[in-house]
Amino acid sequence: MKKVHFIGIGGIGMSALAQYFKDQGCDISGSDRDVSPVTELLEKKGIQIVIGQKAENVPVDAEIVVYSDAVPEDNPERARAQELGISQRSYFAMLGEVSAGKKTVAVAGTHGKTTTTGMLAKILHDAGESPTAVVGSIVKDFGSNYLAGTSDIFVVEACEYKDHLLELSPQVLVITNLELDHTDFFPSLSALQETFRKAIECVPENGVIVTDTSNSNIAPFLVGAKAQVVDYTKEPSYKLLLPGEFNIMNARAAAAAARLFLCGNQMSSDCGHLISTSLASFQGTWRRFEYKGKTKNGADVYDDYAHHPTAVRETLKALRAKVAGKIIVAFHPHLYSRTRDLLDEFATAFTGADRVLIAPIYPAREVDDGTISSEILAERIRATGTDAIALNSFDVIEKELSLAGLGDTIMTMGAGDIYKIADTLITK
Repeated sequence: MKKVHFIGIGGIGMSALAQYFKDQGCDISGSDRDVSPVTELLEKKGIQIVIGQKAENVPVDAEIVVYSDAVPEDNPERARAQELGISQRSYFAMLGEVSAGKKTVAVAGTHGKTTTTGMLAKILHDAGESPTAVVGSIVKDFGSNYLAGTSDIFVVEACEYKDHLLELSPQVLVITNLELDHTDFFPSLSALQETFRKAIECVPENGVIVTDTSNSNIAPFLVGAKAQVVDYTKEPSYKLLLPGEFNIMNARAAAAAARLFLCGNQMSSDCGHLISTSLASFQGTWRRFEYKGKTKNGADVYDDYAHHPTAVRETLKALRAKVAGKIIVAFHPHLYSRTRDLLDEFATAFTGADRVLIAPIYPAREVDDGTISSEILAERIRATGTDAIALNSFDVIEKELSLAGLGDTIMTMGAGDIYKIADTLITK
């Protein structure tokens, strides 16, 4: 292919794929709804982006159009591609085609996918294996969510939503952990487990599954595996720049997967030293426990992508262990379905905070049916003894947070665009 157009090119996976195709010599164009750090990154790399989605954005000579999962079929650019007879692929379908025939390592699971993928890519890169990597955030060590490699090792972050994981054909499947999520697609934990069961059974006999074999949500499905199973919890605890027990587990998963390429899964001292040295300097990724700076009043500001109750709880636990003083969280609930279906878990997830400011729910692809709201979530959090209030706009939240002072710690949290508040607080 010589010309590829991306609809929703600012998506974190889409932008990595766009960079990959550019490296292959393709002429890349794309559109997105808003300017973001990701679109700015792409423009610095010479990729032309149009803000706003219109039919005329689609080049008439494009050979293929790739669209993100958030782009509906009636999108004007998809409709124009259909009219022009241009072949279309979803992001994960395209990723599956690109990675086919390579030594693909797919990193899946409910939590830790992004950090584990970034860690694994860095270890292999530092070891001289020259992997190609597609990561779900900007890895600070690379300055990008994409790492260009020359070998046939292809490291990708895989998502289970809408069974996207099953579009891939990994030789190595890493499953970090497993909990109910994406409740707008998976009606139950068992439905989610069925997707992972299929993924496990699709790994070939000469492949490897890296996971926590003691995880009760995963273990029952490992009996159907044709591939070798490696328990990453047998890895040692690595010294990291990143805080939190969850990051130690991410490092163990990345290390276990890296051993397959570096030392045949053997616990050799030379291999272990190489892995530990690489992990010790891993700087983390955008929006994962990211320290942003200080406000004009001296409060420290962090930002994190956590949007599932377990991720919220563990992130705040790590923050509480790191800082003294008051912790104020600005939380942006992501999806009505997730907030409603995991409400009991969210209610107790903020015990590590002193005060919680709840933004209006980020709807993404959903429509408000009136069954859940930020006010309901705030009320449930208050019932557990944690001070919480629902506020109706980012402007109001920013004003509240600006009152924090020296010794206080602010964390903006959520999968929406709450990070913009953190950025504003440290620049005003």
